Amino acid sequence: MTHRLTARRWLGFGAAAAAAALVLTGCAQQNTSADAASATTVPVADLHAPFNGDPVEVALVQQSGAGDYFTAWTAGVKAQAAAVNIDLTVTDARNDNAKQASDLEQAIASKPDAIIIDHGQTDTLEPRIRDAVDAGIPVIVYDLALEDTDGVIVTSQSDASMASGVLDQLIADVGEGANVGLVSAEGFAPLDRRKAVWDEYVTDNDLNEQFFVGEVTESTATDNIPLVDAALKQYPDTQAIFAPYDEITKGVVQAVIQNNLQDSVKVYGIDISNADIEVMIADGSPWVATSATDPAAIGAAVVRALALSLAGELDETEVQFPAITITQDFLLENDITNVSQLRDAEPSLLLDDVVVADWLPAVSS
Repeated sequence: MTHRLTARRWLGFGAAAAAAALVLTGCAQQNTSADAASATTVPVADLHAPFNGDPVEVALVQQSGAGDYFTAWTAGVKAQAAAVNIDLTVTDARNDNAKQASDLEQAIASKPDAIIIDHGQTDTLEPRIRDAVDAGIPVIVYDLALEDTDGVIVTSQSDASMASGVLDQLIADVGEGANVGLVSAEGFAPLDRRKAVWDEYVTDNDLNEQFFVGEVTESTATDNIPLVDAALKQYPDTQAIFAPYDEITKGVVQAVIQNNLQDSVKVYGIDISNADIEVMIADGSPWVATSATDPAAIGAAVVRALALSLAGELDETEVQFPAITITQDFLLENDITNVSQLRDAEPSLLLDDVVVADWLPAVSS
């Protein structure tokens, strides 16, 4: 029997999830060296150089580790790092761009064997990335737009395909000429890329964009609720909302329910997590489709791309990870209540054939 939350229970769940996210991100800097030996799936001696000796020192510089997506993504990074004999130091700037720049400067000063940068602002990070490259430190970035990628490995989800996949579903559901809204934020590379696709769909399908609101903060879901609430009060005839980041999506869902519009407003998101699935399958949930990768698998794949590069086995400098579109109907019809069950139903999410080698298998967190 499918487990569902009622709309009323979701309101309480959203607050609890936000509190849990804050607890999970309570430590801004962590080190995973203690877990390396126990998590290694291939004996250290059998790993490719430089991983077959002393641990490889890698710094992970994150813009934010808050929210379900980034919690899972970071867990995937840690699991794969431990499996390949990487001593990983993690800093979380909590969406403070100045702090992330400072964290990157400190990482460079520590002279690690490599640096992973997760999201961030181009203008604050790119000069320091050039400093790292000039210092001979290998750098790999995830979902960060750069004007100069020389000497940098660039990884990302395929944002264009993610947005187009879920927006195809939106058009199929509500049709051309529908009254729609966008809830997102500017200045974030993946959100900017998704908005570019949205703008094309608005034009090509004669959609009536009634509002564009939204922000990314340390409490994104909670902080977007009043913005969407105000927009829906002004435009109660809205038929669909595109919210291309799951923390934003959850705030949109709660605002729709608060306005008792869940029967008339459909919500389309991006990303997936256990908490997201719980919201999508809730009784009366307006979140009807999302386009997603498995964030834990993505985090692990970023580490593998770095490892292959350090081992001299990566033949490309840009790696994109494919996504799939997941509908509420698919989750309910297959009795899916968590990401583990979703992986079983959609094994392509595991990315176990992406940036791998005999000595470097994919590790799932």
